[in-house]
Amino acid sequence: MARKRALVVDDSKSARMILSRMLEKYDIEVDMAESAEGAIDYLNRHRPDAIFMDQLMPGMDGLQAVKAIKDNPRTATIPIMMYTSQEGELYVSQARALGAMGVLPKQVRPVDVSKVLYELHLLADRRDSELPVLTPIELERPAAGVPPELITRAGGAEPVGRIDALLRDQSSDLRRFIVAGMDSLATRIVGDLRAALPISKPPSESLPPLVPPAPRDRVPWPALTIAACLCAIGFAVLSMLARGDLAKARADAAALSATNAELTRSRQELADTVKDLSNALAAGPPAGTLTGGTGSSALPLRVETVPYGEMPLDRSRLDVLRDLLSKLEGQSAHGVVRITSFAGLFCLSGNATDGYLPAAPTLLLARCDLIGNPSEDSSFAQQRQSLAFANLTAGVRQRSGGAITVAIDTSSNVRPSAAYPVRSETLTAGDWNKVAAANNRVEFSFEPTVP
Repeated sequence: MARKRALVVDDSKSARMILSRMLEKYDIEVDMAESAEGAIDYLNRHRPDAIFMDQLMPGMDGLQAVKAIKDNPRTATIPIMMYTSQEGELYVSQARALGAMGVLPKQVRPVDVSKVLYELHLLADRRDSELPVLTPIELERPAAGVPPELITRAGGAEPVGRIDALLRDQSSDLRRFIVAGMDSLATRIVGDLRAALPISKPPSESLPPLVPPAPRDRVPWPALTIAACLCAIGFAVLSMLARGDLAKARADAAALSATNAELTRSRQELADTVKDLSNALAAGPPAGTLTGGTGSSALPLRVETVPYGEMPLDRSRLDVLRDLLSKLEGQSAHGVVRITSFAGLFCLSGNATDGYLPAAPTLLLARCDLIGNPSEDSSFAQQRQSLAFANLTAGVRQRSGGAITVAIDTSSNVRPSAAYPVRSETLTAGDWNKVAAANNRVEFSFEPTVP
C-alpha cells in the first residue's frame, strides 16, 4: 500500500518542521511550502492526499489560498485543514465556508493530530494506532508548567507493575508447556520400554505348586529417571529465563526512577527561579503598582511569562487582559491599557533551514547554535496576537465609550527583568534558559487619564 502524502504550508520554518515530524510518525510523507503562492505552484505539478494551511503569511493568506485551490477543478477535491493559531467560531466558520475541513491549532497534542488524520482519511484503521503492551516509554524533558502528576506517571511504578505481571503470565505459560512436554515424553519412553521387554509367561503345570509365579511387569526405572532429568532441566531453563527477564525489568525501572528524579529536580529548580523573580518584582520600584490620576485607583502591574515559540498575545495573556478590562470598566476608569511584549534570549540548537529549538539543558552555553529568539524576530505584528485577542482589544473602545483604549507595543523588546548569568566555560544551556524563560514575557500596565 502506497504511503500517504501531505503538503504543509507555513512561512515559519519551525512550525513546518514540528508538524512534519508529527506526521512522519504516522508513516506519512511530507512536502513543505513556505508561502501560499509556492503551494499553488506545487499543486500544478503534484497532487497530495491532504493540505495543512497556515493563515497569516506574507502575500496571499491562508483563506485566500483555500479559495484559490477550491476554485480550481484539478485541486478542488483535495482536503484542506487549517494549521494556525487563529481561533474562534467566526474564523472556523469562515474557513469551512471556503472549503476547509476544520482548524488544527499550532499548540497541538498528539491525540489531536491522530483525530485529524482519521478525518482526512490518512489513516486506515483506528486500531492501528493502539500501542502494544511492550511499547518502550520515551521520556522527554518537560517544558515549564508541566503538571507533576505527568512526570510521576512517566517514571513511577506503573510500568514496573505491568512488566512484572507480563513476566508472571509468560512464566506460567512456559512452565505448563514444559511440564506437558515432559509428561508426554515420559509416557512415550515408558511405552517403548514395555514393548521391548519380554512378556513373562504363566507358570507351567509341571512346576511344583509352591514355586511362585514370575512377575508380569517391571518398573521402568531408567525411563522415569530420564523423564525426571528432563523435567529438572526444563525447570532450570525456565528459572534462568525468568530471573534474566526480571533483572532486566528491574534495571529498566531503576533507570526510569532516576530519570523521574532528575525531571522532578529540574522542575523544582525552575519553580524556585520563577518564585525568586516574582519576589524581586514585588519588592522592586513603584513600577509594580501603577497609580492613576484623578479618581483612579491603584492597579497592580501584571507580568505573564510566555513559553518559547508560543504566540505572546494569546492563552493566559488573553485571560489577564479580559480580567483587567472587566475591572476597569466596572470602576468606570479612563485611561490607556498598555501591553508590552519582551523577548527572552534563549540558547538554541538547530539552523535557519530546519528551525531552532531550546538546547538540551546539559549542553554547554558555548556550544549553542544561536542565542536569541528567532520566532520573535521573524514574526509580523499581527502574528503576535490571536484573533480572539485582536477582537477583544478592538471592541473595548466601543464598549467603554472611548474611556478605555488599548496600546500594544509589538517591537522585539529584549529588556530583561532578570539579569542573565555571566558567561563562562562551565555555564550550561539549562541555567541560561531558566533566566531566558523568565525574561520572555508580556507586561500589562494602566495609565489613567483625566476624563
